[in-house]
Order: sequence, then C-alpha cells, then structure tokens
Amino acid sequence: MLPTLFLSHGSPLHALDPGAAGEAWARLARTLPRPRALLIASAHWETNLPMVTSASAPETIHDFFGFPEALYRLRYPAPGAPEVAERARVLLSESGFTAASNGCRGLDHGAWAPLLYMYPDADIPVVQLSVQTALGASHHLALGRALAPLAREGVLVIGSGHMTHNLRERRPGAAKPLAYVREFQQWVDAAIRGHDLDALADYRARAPHAVRAHPTEEHFLPLFVALGAAGEGYRAERVYEGIESGVLAMDAYCVRVTARSGAGAFPASSSAPPED
Repeated sequence: MLPTLFLSHGSPLHALDPGAAGEAWARLARTLPRPRALLIASAHWETNLPMVTSASAPETIHDFFGFPEALYRLRYPAPGAPEVAERARVLLSESGFTAASNGCRGLDHGAWAPLLYMYPDADIPVVQLSVQTALGASHHLALGRALAPLAREGVLVIGSGHMTHNLRERRPGAAKPLAYVREFQQWVDAAIRGHDLDALADYRARAPHAVRAHPTEEHFLPLFVALGAAGEGYRAERVYEGIESGVLAMDAYCVRVTARSGAGAFPASSSAPPED
C-alpha cells in the first residue's frame, strides 16, 4: 500500500537547482513502490469547486514571470491518466462533493518541479487536483478522505504546497530563520504526529503565528489532502525540514497508511464536505 506525501515545493528555481530539498525528494521516491499513477494537489491551481486534470498529455505550465530563460525551457512530459481522473471525480461525487474534470489544464510548477527529481523519467501518469482556498482546512481533509481509496489502488497521493509561505518576509541568504517559523513548524509537527487533526484544521486560531506563516492559505491546504487520504492511524515521518530565505520552511512528510485506514475507517459523515 502506498503512503501519501506532503512536499514543500519551494521557488520555481528549485526546478533548476533543487539543493538539499531535491535530494530528499529523490531519496524519498526511491524508497517507495512504483505507483501506477500520481495524483498531486497543487497550491498553484485554485478553483471554486474540486477539479482534476483529465488530459491524456498534460502540458508543462510555466506559471511564473521574471525567472531565468533556462527555467522556461524545462518540460515534464509525463502522460496524464484520464481513467484515474475519472475515478477521483467519482470518489469525490460519492462523498457529496460537486467535482469536475478539466481536459485542458496542464501541470503547474507545484506539480512538475518536485516530480522532475522524484520521477525524472516522466514515465508515471500524473493527475493534478485543485484546491479551494476559500473553503479552508476541514474541506481539504474531507477531500483527502474521499480520495483515500486511491492509495490502495496504486495511486500516490501528494499534497504540494509549503509549510510556511510568507514571501513578503523573504531574506535571501539569511543564515538564521526567524523564530516564528520554527515555532509554527514545531507546532504543526506535534499536531501531525499526535493525530490532532481537529487542532490542525483550526490552525489559524490555535497555531502560533499562523497568519504570519500563511498570510493566505493556498500553500498550506495540500497538507490536509495528504493527511485525509492517509486515513486514521497513519504514521507520519518528516523526511525534510530545511528553512530557506529565513522564512520558507521546506518540510516534507511521508504519511504511511496503516491497516486501520481502509475503507470504512471513517464514519460516513467524516468524508462528506463540511456544512456551511
């Protein structure tokens, strides 16, 4: 059975020079069974309702401006997986979500930048899942829970975002991270390891410096998809925890799915979208 993953994908420049984070991504992929497909929730695709990419040959989207020309020449020509996209859409629909597929959308750098180093041959089909920033953390836990069967069907579910993401406070070359970043990082790690998903979903009220760590939520929400898809009784391992530019925590987690996490591990209500 495959685990689920959360990756902090970093700047688009990580696609050219991934550093220690890229080494961790590659090392992690080598420890996993080969997936039949990847489903990756990226912070860089925001929609009003859940959507999955259904193109058979998704294009590489360069969703950034002002970077070196070499970055725009990169391509990640992985095939799509329309049948996996449809399976994901059906699972979401069965759990009460209004979900749709998009046959035109390609892969943004939240997906292809880490995949360049995890699966450099680009020979594993990829489906991307959108996030609904306005709907918050509990919604994304429920999304993950609805998609949990995929982990038992050979699909690697990945959340690609960031442990902290305050670009206004970036300090390139900073030798030490700002203290609040460590405090937030440690609180989140304790909540993940303690299976305290209620506290984690309420992180903006309970976590230290939460709003400073995430002025907007889109880069944190993929974590909840990964945790929800792992099911109850998961075992989480933090496989990387570097901090770049003083404020960008690059944590990555491998969340092992346990025997308790099968279908039926959640009561019916817990995989349904939260009520307004």
